[in-house]
Amino acid sequence: MRPRFGKDRQSTDDALRVLLSVRGPSKTTNPYVVQLADSVRESGAEVQYFSWRTALLGHYDVLHVHWPEVMMRRDGVLARAAARVRFAMMMARVQFTDTPIVRTAHNVRAHETGARTEAALLRWCDRRTRTWIVLNELSTVPPGARRILIPHGDYTDWFSRYPKSEPVAGQLISFGLIRPYKGTELLLESFANVTTAGASLRIVGKPSTDELRSVVESATRADGRISAVLDYVEDSALALEITAAQLVVLPYQDMHNSGALLLALSLERPVLVPDTAITRRLSDEVGPGWVRLYPGALTTESIDAALTVPAPAESPDLSAREWPKLGLAHVDAYRDAGR
Repeated sequence: MRPRFGKDRQSTDDALRVLLSVRGPSKTTNPYVVQLADSVRESGAEVQYFSWRTALLGHYDVLHVHWPEVMMRRDGVLARAAARVRFAMMMARVQFTDTPIVRTAHNVRAHETGARTEAALLRWCDRRTRTWIVLNELSTVPPGARRILIPHGDYTDWFSRYPKSEPVAGQLISFGLIRPYKGTELLLESFANVTTAGASLRIVGKPSTDELRSVVESATRADGRISAVLDYVEDSALALEITAAQLVVLPYQDMHNSGALLLALSLERPVLVPDTAITRRLSDEVGPGWVRLYPGALTTESIDAALTVPAPAESPDLSAREWPKLGLAHVDAYRDAGR
């Protein structure tokens, strides 16, 4: 029999109710979130997407937190202050009711540093987190914390509904939200000297700063082989963009967990990424030729060399990342957190 969850929980016969810390699907929602919610529902639990009303007044047995800093980051001083107050009220509520927090450790740290108030609230959330879900074996959690490995799921089924392109020889793509740590500037500099015949570079994604937008736009003007779509792209269009490429390039300065990498592999496109302990393990997992590694910083030579490697004969092995088994693993983690 499942134990009670928190001081205000319902009967143990009720279905487990999970509140995700992310809002319901929109055109910019990461499919990871939707696939997680669907797989948890199919595994027998109830899932609610986030609203402040539900977080403060609703009924749920577990709060599953993803990217908590995003919940407090708003444009404008008053909006940020209000978001921090709401976050503090939510933390007070889950502490008073003894509602367990399960936290997915997507990143080693937040991509952008917040203010001291935000940092203090995040530390509070860390202290209240009962179970940490890590996406790879090398992710760390606070000392003494409960840690469960559940790999990042694939995107194969999600993108199976969309048409695909035939790959264009020599075409590279880098896609996703363009942030400073993702190495887009270095990619542009390195590509400028690529000598592979027919090589081209496509940048697809919304820049996080005006400076990054300007850098990409300047590169497209300077080199006719470079083109860009600098905005959010619908999944149907993204599938066409990615599959049109011979090779995906993700020159992240801090490659830890990457949904973009899994998305490229789900669409059966090889990926050029930094050589790290994590990417080496992924290369071993999915099979030879799919994850192509370069040491140190990305160079022109690394790009030219990767373009000479033929496409693998077999599909990447993503069997460890199928969502039905991951949904069951999440439900087990939720129940374990309530004990």
